Amino acid sequence: MFAQRMRQKESEFYFVSYPAEDLLRKVRFVSRFYGERGEAIGGDAGGKKGLEEVERFVQAIEKNSRSFQRDLNRRKVRQIKDFYRNETRQPVIPGAVLLFTMEKLDFHPQKGMERAGNLVEPRGDFLIIDGQHRLAGLYFYLQEKDADRRVEVPVVIFDGKTSDFATEMFVVINSTHTRINKSHLIDLYERLEWGTDPEKKYAASIVRGLYEEADSPLQYHINMLGGRSAQEMWINQAQIFREVYRLIRRRDAVHRFKDGRGWSKERGYGLIRDTLKALRTWFGAAWGDNKNYFVTRDVTIEAMLRFCGDVAAKIDTTVLPGPDLVQLLEVRCKAVADLVQEFRREGFYERFPARGQLERVDVIRKRLARQAKFE
Repeated sequence: MFAQRMRQKESEFYFVSYPAEDLLRKVRFVSRFYGERGEAIGGDAGGKKGLEEVERFVQAIEKNSRSFQRDLNRRKVRQIKDFYRNETRQPVIPGAVLLFTMEKLDFHPQKGMERAGNLVEPRGDFLIIDGQHRLAGLYFYLQEKDADRRVEVPVVIFDGKTSDFATEMFVVINSTHTRINKSHLIDLYERLEWGTDPEKKYAASIVRGLYEEADSPLQYHINMLGGRSAQEMWINQAQIFREVYRLIRRRDAVHRFKDGRGWSKERGYGLIRDTLKALRTWFGAAWGDNKNYFVTRDVTIEAMLRFCGDVAAKIDTTVLPGPDLVQLLEVRCKAVADLVQEFRREGFYERFPARGQLERVDVIRKRLARQAKFE
């Protein structure tokens, strides 16, 4: 297919005028769904008979996709389909649809032209970075007998070399007008192999462990995309990822997260889990869904994760995660019990004064470290 190769900074991508029917055969519609542990976001008609086309289409995506994008908005798809049907004089898709493939595409410049030439299609399907609703509406429009099948779609294609950029761009685009949670980026790093940053992927794997492992003090209390919704949520995925990522990069603590083979999820997750277990012991009844205390609120949990860095920097490296570490930390953190009343909901912000949330997190962390003699 004819394409124009474009360069911005160190990245190259391609601009293509794609015939609509050809494009729809090469794109993969995906939805935000995590299989048996999660739930189909966007609703479920419960298998009712006589479902109209859009509903069946969206349900099939939600229930079969192993990946995710944002959940398809049924109303938006119907509105776009009607716009395509009724508009006769104006362009129906004037803005470019953004696509990504993990494959490195072959590009053959035309003779005497460096930037224009033939781009070979990927063997697999494109993932849609931006434009999923427009293409879904186009799909239904082309099912109609009187549809104009000569429609061409302006497309920007990013291939394998720009995977990190494509991942970041998906989040930036879809967290503005569509208000998608920044946690998408974290899941993309962990669940899709687009991200090449080993530290981010490692941090994401620890966050997922804290969410789903049965021995995690935070199990199912982290607000994860596609996760369970019946539990009381204490902290957002993006917040906890930020603190874990910061934690594993502490120079005086990084040795606690690695073994002879590199990043160790067992050691990293184990350290955080055992530290939280020790703190949970001494916070007692204030821990959990106790509305009278701010112990399991995001600001305090973030402070606890920073406190994990103080623990990692001070604890003997021969003590590995497990019962021995929990016992050691419970002894060291016993004095935290004297702080419990400081975390009462009433007057909490006055007892931990700060100019903002991030500063307050550090104020609480220092109080915990001082109390447990981990300064």
